[in-house]
Amino acid sequence: MSKLNEEITARKTFAIISHPDAGKTTLTEKLLYFGGAIREAGSVKGKKNTKQATSDWMEIEKQRGISVTSSVMEFHYKDHHINILDTPGHEDFSEDTYRTLTAADSATMLIDAAKGVEAQTEKLFKVCSMRGIPIFTFINKMDREVRDPFELMEEMENVLGIRSYPMNWPIGMGQNFYGIYDRHSKKVELFNAENPSHVEVKETTGPDDPILDEFVDSAFLAQFREEMELLDVAGDPYDESKIMEGDLTPVFFGSAVSNFGVQNFLEHFLHFAPSPVGRDSDQGMIEPVQDTFSGFIFKVQANMNPKHRDRIAFLRITSGKYTQGMQVNHVRLNKTMKLAQPTQFLAQDRSIVQEAYAGDIIGLFDPGTFRIGDSLVEKGSFQFAEMPHFSPEHFAAISAKDAMKHKSFEKGLQQLTEEGAIQLFETYNKYPQQQIVGVVGELQFEVLEHRLKNEYKADIRLEHLPFSIARWVSGDADELEQFKKRQRNLATDRDGKIVALFENEFQMNMSKDKYPNLDFHENSYLN
Repeated sequence: MSKLNEEITARKTFAIISHPDAGKTTLTEKLLYFGGAIREAGSVKGKKNTKQATSDWMEIEKQRGISVTSSVMEFHYKDHHINILDTPGHEDFSEDTYRTLTAADSATMLIDAAKGVEAQTEKLFKVCSMRGIPIFTFINKMDREVRDPFELMEEMENVLGIRSYPMNWPIGMGQNFYGIYDRHSKKVELFNAENPSHVEVKETTGPDDPILDEFVDSAFLAQFREEMELLDVAGDPYDESKIMEGDLTPVFFGSAVSNFGVQNFLEHFLHFAPSPVGRDSDQGMIEPVQDTFSGFIFKVQANMNPKHRDRIAFLRITSGKYTQGMQVNHVRLNKTMKLAQPTQFLAQDRSIVQEAYAGDIIGLFDPGTFRIGDSLVEKGSFQFAEMPHFSPEHFAAISAKDAMKHKSFEKGLQQLTEEGAIQLFETYNKYPQQQIVGVVGELQFEVLEHRLKNEYKADIRLEHLPFSIARWVSGDADELEQFKKRQRNLATDRDGKIVALFENEFQMNMSKDKYPNLDFHENSYLN
């Protein structure tokens, strides 16, 4: 068990959450750079000859400079084995983003120091806090003109409801950014605007050390010392148990694009972030150090390699150890299967996995066997807790422009539905029947159109529909029959369950009042 324990403890699996343009892909690049996974950290935006960011692989991501799928990257740093789940920041995003967070043991929240807490960060933060996982905060772009750090911390408390403990503190900002002071080690890292990657570190006895007078303008130094005094007197005390429960967030300041403060963050993060934690199942808690293998599918991605039209199911290992070619039980299908050639990822680059441990993410070749939420177990038969599932907020009728392409159009729709990128419905009691696509974020329509055209050679016609709410309906059999006969705008999901589509809450509440013995669920699995 000691080898198993050692391997699992060395693993850190976390997600980076942020609003678009806060610098998430840049931060990911710099972390990979420190792990030696890439020699040169690519810039996300810039001229045509600029290197593409390693974590963005789909064509549409390269065109727009954004992450639209949740990439998985792994690298080593010192004695740690790190798995980063790179979630899309765009409000773009489908449930894929939210589901990816279920595979993480902690999260890094990236905040733009000029803009503060933004809408998408708030949404993603809520998903993390529902699970009670530790959240580490990196306040980015300190080498620009930004907001007051105290103001940012107060906003985090007011908007997100989380208290913060600054692990380091900025000295100045923008053109007058002198560096950061590490409160634990009492070291100062000096920022060199001409050569940001050259970081000079000075040991101090504390904020009042006269050595600081040699490097920092007196006005900014006086302000820094005053701020440190205020933090010591009025700031939250350091409390590791609160950090682990997700009630207190350690805060780090820096600039990802200048690669400043990133290593300071990484070293502290790896010291404090939890190793893999247990997962709930229908047979109780499954602990990582159990000696039998188990895991769950949290993402399915088609066409990662366009040449091979392959499909990969991403599995989070929850307990034990994977060894190549092992036999497992596919719980939903109650079927024994062999895991032949799982892969690990650095964006598009893959390598065959000989062995992997709890906390690791592996990719399984999927011939159509896997669904999101499937549990694979070496012994016994237990199911992990249900995946979060969000009701779509945008709807469109979809059809193929060219009837000759109907077969590839249907195949593409089916695969994208299985990936969880879209939800597919069919009109009920209406002829001819019409297919309706539901998505959480509107940009998903653009991605759907792009992928069907490029990966399945199918041009589509999208007609936006006025609905904003979908509810799965169950309850008293007689009342349900009446509802199905009289209610307009009904559909069925891919499992044949009845779904009611409403334009607004008023319409939905009218139906609830009219049919008191029916239940209207946000999620299909509650039905």
